[in-house]
Amino acid sequence: MVISIIALLIAILLPALQRVRKQARSAVCQANLKQWGTILSLYTNENEGRLPSGNTLWFFRGSWLTDGDPNKPPIYHRLTTKGIACCPEAVRVRPGPATGLSRGFGTGISYEMRHTWGSTFEAWQITSPPPPFRCSDGFNSTSSMFRRAETFFTRGQANIPVLLDSPRDNGVHRNTMGPPRFEGVSILHPFCINRHNGYINGLFLDWSVRKIGLKELWTLKWDDRSDTAGRWTKAGGVMPEDWPPWMRRFKDY
Repeated sequence: MVISIIALLIAILLPALQRVRKQARSAVCQANLKQWGTILSLYTNENEGRLPSGNTLWFFRGSWLTDGDPNKPPIYHRLTTKGIACCPEAVRVRPGPATGLSRGFGTGISYEMRHTWGSTFEAWQITSPPPPFRCSDGFNSTSSMFRRAETFFTRGQANIPVLLDSPRDNGVHRNTMGPPRFEGVSILHPFCINRHNGYINGLFLDWSVRKIGLKELWTLKWDDRSDTAGRWTKAGGVMPEDWPPWMRRFKDY
């Protein structure tokens, strides 16, 4: 009888404990993004308002490349990033050899990185040059602001995503493109991943951090041409049944 009561209590409490654990992991994820905001703020101050562009793998790795490393790129920062690189929900990496290769050139220096992409609950990883480095965030590379110096004067910064939960180091989102039909990582929708129960976490250009509903992704200002009240928003007339089945239970925006 006592064992049956204990088993019943465990069955009742376990879902609540799991929810609390997920909420705690999401809070740590947001705290990490807040620290990325400090790094990026320092970086833009030192680079005339420019955010990292091109191959962003090097930026995430930070001071893990030493001064004598032949793979060190010409544009660099010296801050340690390992401790804030992974969302607690996506720490593990896929087993097996690296599947990607990135190269860069500049000021007489060439560099090469081997890497593998992640998934909803897996980090992406740089495997070479050593030591291995893993991360579970990615830059919004949709906006042309990543190639210009006007970020200090850009309007609506609180609605412009910079860094988000992601299975790769950067990605593009188009508000005119419909949502992915099936749950999981999509090349066309790299940020539409169900990592935090219908949400992802994101850092914005005003360096604020907050959770972002998956349907809310279609209301953000990804670049100068983003329609924030388009077809896939409540203002644009989207209906709950228009979303693919796996997204219909999530909050509408």
